[in-house]
Order: sequence, then structure tokens, then C-alpha cells
Amino acid sequence: MTFEVTILGSSSATPIFNRNPTSQLLNCNDKFYLIDCAEGTQQQLIKFGLKASKIDYIFISHLHGDHYFGLIGLLSSLHLNGRIKPLHIFAPKAIQEILELQFKHSDTNLKYELIYFAIDPTKSEVIFENNDVSVQTIILNHRIPCTGFKFTEKKRLRKLLIEKLEQDEIPIELYPLLKRGVDLDLPNGNVIKNIDYTTDSATPKSYAYCSDTLYDSKYFESIRGCDTLYHEATFLHEMIERAKETHHTTALQAAEVAQTVGAKKLLIGHFSSRYKTLVELLDEARTVFPKTELAIEGLTFEI
Repeated sequence: MTFEVTILGSSSATPIFNRNPTSQLLNCNDKFYLIDCAEGTQQQLIKFGLKASKIDYIFISHLHGDHYFGLIGLLSSLHLNGRIKPLHIFAPKAIQEILELQFKHSDTNLKYELIYFAIDPTKSEVIFENNDVSVQTIILNHRIPCTGFKFTEKKRLRKLLIEKLEQDEIPIELYPLLKRGVDLDLPNGNVIKNIDYTTDSATPKSYAYCSDTLYDSKYFESIRGCDTLYHEATFLHEMIERAKETHHTTALQAAEVAQTVGAKKLLIGHFSSRYKTLVELLDEARTVFPKTELAIEGLTFEI
């Protein structure tokens, strides 16, 4: 099953040359989830050959502009391009008022339905699930209410050992039950043991997205053991006081989070525009957590 994330934006606060503010597109079993939607997101989707029309779920971490200013443009373009299927938005409660005000004063009546889910920024909870993935909020510590999101694959059905099934002439109509892990009692008294004809499916993987936040151990349990952790790393650690003042994290702190929670891989992003090149941030993080990568626009990471 496909489970990967494409980086659309990695800059904090403002866009700079070659770096847009935050946005990511998660692909889970060919269903697409947009995570934050900064200015220029729809242009980034076009640039990297990703179809906005395939997005059915949008998750907004908080209401600072560098995380949602691209939303009205994206929604308007979907309307103009003839979208009719509903679109689900998981975001702080005020997002509905913000969007409806803009649509009101532009006299825009969308051809499709927007379904809002107001996130509670005070407690971690599962806010969405389908047959492929569940999404749980991560309560972060920023200047305004802010949540991250943990996407966890659903456990897949067991894998059939087709050659053995055919060799023992097991009827095809029994395959679905075997995939569900059922042992079968046949009318003749024989028992078909599931373990003889199937193997376990892969262990579900998880992707934790930690948007703007201070380094704060209160959110560590929500992301413990994740396969891939995205964590903001706005500054080098020499600017720790500035990070505290603005409720952000340094590259060194992001690496310490990954190490503490036992993440298998770390992606860092949300870089301050003061850094024209990013190698220093990467090097700093790797002194603590070697399996660190830069969340650079256009790169796709398998979870």
C-alpha cells in the first residue's frame, strides 16, 4: 500500500526564493490528504504534477497565515474547475467563519459542499478514520492554539499463500474468511487452520506531523514510536532565545524530540527565511539524530 508524503512548502512566516510556506500532501493507498495550505499551495501542486481534484480531506494545524492563506484560492479553483464532490476540512473552528466571509464578499456559491470539523485544541483525539488510515490530533505549544496530526495506517488483512491453497484445493469462496484470520470447521470434521494458509500483513506505519511548537514534553506520548516524524526546526540552536520568544523549535531540539520518542526517521522544515542555505540546520540535527532529512519542496518521502 502506498504511504508517502510530498513536501509542497518548507518556509516559515514568508515565502523566499525556492521556498514556499508550509504545506504537504500525504498519499495513503491513493487517497490524498492535504496538511496545511499556505500561500501558493495550488501552484506547488501544479508544479509537481499533483492533482488538487484528488484531495478530499484538508487538515489545518492553526490559523497563522503561513499555514492556511492558500486555502481560499485552492477552494475557489476547485469550484471553477467543476468540482461537485464534498470536501472535508479539519481545522480550528474559526476557519468556517473566515472562509464564509470571503465567499460572501466575492459572491461565490461553491458547487460542492464543504464539511467542517472543528478541532479541539485542548485534547488529543481521533478526528477521522476510514479503511486506510486513522488521524489523531497532537496538542502542541504555540502562541495560538495549534495541533499536529498523526496518520496511522489501518492493519491490513492477512496475506493468502495462494500456491498452498491451490495445492490443497481449498475452495476460493473460503479465501475471504481466511484473510480475516478465521479457522474453518468443515462439515466432514476437518479443520482448515488459518495459520497454515496465510501470513500476517505488514505492521501499520505512522506519520506524525508536528507543526509550530515550543519544545514541550507534553506532546511526546502522542508521537512515540512513529515511523516518520516531521517536526518544525525554525532556527539553529544558537537562536534558542528567539525560538522561545516566538514559540518555535531549533533543529537541535527537533532531533532531541525524534530521539526521545523513538522515531525511525525525522524530517525537519518550517525554516526561517534568514537561512538561505539549510545545510547548517541539517548538520545540527544529525549530531543528535543521524536519520534526519530536510523537508524540501518537491521531495517525496516513503513513510
